[in-house]
Amino acid sequence: MKDLLNKKIEDLTYEEAFKRLQEIIQLLEGGEISLDDSIKYYEQGMFLKNHCEKKLKNAEMKINTVLKKSNDSET
Repeated sequence: MKDLLNKKIEDLTYEEAFKRLQEIIQLLEGGEISLDDSIKYYEQGMFLKNHCEKKLKNAEMKINTVLKKSNDSET
């Protein structure tokens, strides 16, 4: 997780962000961190979740564009 901590969320790939999100979930579920740290990790987790959703939405839009172009060329 140390490597990922040095990167800004918007610079992470989907896979990096998802991995980091999973690690945060494990920390929060472990219950061994302070309340203040829990809040910080939760906030970061929400940013990561939103980043992942944005990446997935962009990928879906690209796929739909390719499919539409493919269908248009077939007719």
